[in-house]
Amino acid sequence: MGEELMPKLLVGLLAFLLSLFLASFVRSKVMSLRVKLGEDRVNVLNLLANFSYMSILVLGVLTSLGVVGVDVTALITGLGLTGFALGFAMKDIISNLLAGVLIILYSPFRVGDRIRVGSYEGEVLEINLRYTVLEGDGERVLVPNSTMFTNIIPVKEG
Repeated sequence: MGEELMPKLLVGLLAFLLSLFLASFVRSKVMSLRVKLGEDRVNVLNLLANFSYMSILVLGVLTSLGVVGVDVTALITGLGLTGFALGFAMKDIISNLLAGVLIILYSPFRVGDRIRVGSYEGEVLEINLRYTVLEGDGERVLVPNSTMFTNIIPVKEG
């Protein structure tokens, strides 16, 4: 039994180390796009880099465990159910996050532009992944990006 297990452990360890190297390589390549895409899209690049890194690592761990002989079916099922539950529980946060990514990528408005959302009009101070910061009439307002993405927004370029 021990003689069969040692080669499996070595191959499993090699598979994990390979996935760790690949994950780090992909993350660094994604982050190197910062020069080409510009600093204003750094939040999107960070999100993409970390998502890629974690996805490759999870696949590497599952592959390594499978090579060693662990039945990963229950683990994959558990991860799927956990992902579904988290997705359902965090749907508003995920909606704002995805809307933020799209706003940053497509740039319908920029920092310094004056926009109106509903009855509020203000200058765009910041656009991040979860909300857009507006200032008008001496008041600072955080508008969820899902609201920004699903409504008509008149823009006066600054």
